[in-house]
Amino acid sequence: MSSTLLKMDVLHILQTNFVSIIIGFVVIILLWMNRGKQSNSRLPPGPAPIPLLGNLLRMDVKAPYKLYMELSKKYGSVFTVWLGSKPVVVISGYQAIKDAFVTQGEEFSGRANYPVIMTVSKGYGVLVSSGKRSKDLRRFSLMTLKTFGMGRRSIEERVQEEAKMLVKAFGEYRDSVVNPKELLCNCVGNVICSIVFGHRFENDDPMFQLIQKAVDAYFNVLSSPIGAMYNMFPRIVWCFPGNHHEMFAIVNKAKDYIQEQAEIRLKTLNISEPQDFIEAFLVKMLEEKDDPNTEFNNDNMVMTAWSLFAAGTETTSSTLRQSFLMMIKYPHIQEKVQKEIDEVIGSNRVPTVDDRHKMPYTDAVIHEIQRSMSLAPIAFPHQMTRDTTFHSYRIPKGTTVFPLLSSVLFDPKLFKNPDQFDPENFLDDNGVFKENNGFLVFGLGKRCCLGDEMGIPRTVLFLFFTSLLQRFTFRGTKPPEEIDASVVSYFHGRLARPYTCYVKLRTPNI
Repeated sequence: MSSTLLKMDVLHILQTNFVSIIIGFVVIILLWMNRGKQSNSRLPPGPAPIPLLGNLLRMDVKAPYKLYMELSKKYGSVFTVWLGSKPVVVISGYQAIKDAFVTQGEEFSGRANYPVIMTVSKGYGVLVSSGKRSKDLRRFSLMTLKTFGMGRRSIEERVQEEAKMLVKAFGEYRDSVVNPKELLCNCVGNVICSIVFGHRFENDDPMFQLIQKAVDAYFNVLSSPIGAMYNMFPRIVWCFPGNHHEMFAIVNKAKDYIQEQAEIRLKTLNISEPQDFIEAFLVKMLEEKDDPNTEFNNDNMVMTAWSLFAAGTETTSSTLRQSFLMMIKYPHIQEKVQKEIDEVIGSNRVPTVDDRHKMPYTDAVIHEIQRSMSLAPIAFPHQMTRDTTFHSYRIPKGTTVFPLLSSVLFDPKLFKNPDQFDPENFLDDNGVFKENNGFLVFGLGKRCCLGDEMGIPRTVLFLFFTSLLQRFTFRGTKPPEEIDASVVSYFHGRLARPYTCYVKLRTPNI
């Protein structure tokens, strides 16, 4: 009898605890939902979130912008999505993006960072910072790299030097199959090295390989499922094994190398004539060493230098890979570009940045490659710096905001043929290059791409593109109609897909 009573008591306890757990879980969900309604009652409309998961179940983790594009048609230019329990305001369409990031640029100028990037940066550097830190580092970087330059060589001269090395490297593969990725990544990486360290490296240099491997590992994680999961649930994913741990380790080694180079330069620094970005930063550190509020310190120096590699190497080399893939896919366009190169530059002279203004078709092709590729369909996330009313909605301070750049880049109101690869999108009826407000591949406003403001990506793209097509014709390993020229999506970005091709030495038709 006592045994039976004991079993009944245990069963009763289990049932009671089970009911309590269920009730507790329901209460948590209701509190979560009620909290959202109270604190975000005037947020823009959007799809109803599932407790704890938000709208994640509706989302393609590799290409969330596709869902955002659909939602913009239903909810308009400003709407809210939930990434887990976190609300994110998405802004789409040219006018709304301009209203937010130009007209109300100060309110939208904060930086909301992905956990992967924050784990690497710890909040330091020009890319991830907000407020005074961001403004000081951005102003300094622009002044150093754009206005005054470094040493006696301009960025254009550094890119031209590397373009010659690129032509030489491709020349070794003429009439044979080559995967252009490594060649392009190495040369773009060396452009950044020339800016940061003042000189280029041989491709087999251990330190150069370390930096290249760090950048590659960084983007591999950002473009992988584990990177997407880390960005949504960092504390959980951190506890699991995976290549993110190896990435963090090798990036730290690259950062250590940057710090070591700074210490070496400090011993022989000529403060009147810095030769590279690190030396220019060290001069600024010495100038403000007695200012307790200065942002010019070792942490910001290392992370700003790393940001140039992280933001510039893979994105620019991927755009170049896509450029030559499109030339393979559309050989008639490649022929027209080469004809313009022959007429304006010829076969002997090195291309210059000034040539671009005399080459409207080539300029239009490069712009169209960038537009159709839409490297960043969602710009780097912003964060509200204060409580703000925008388009009749209240967006609280600290809210993450996504500028949906793809909504502009594929807008039929702004481009003739937005869903096709067509250089005519940037040409008028007379074949003259036509600027287009919808060309937002680098973002808009106070936090637009720093590299673009410095002129680095445009210079590299034009000089590398024209230098190679001046010397070579690119052909596919299969007929153009069988070539897949679509890009590969990952989380909030897109990259060129891998391919191989033939490189044929050409005889210009002048």
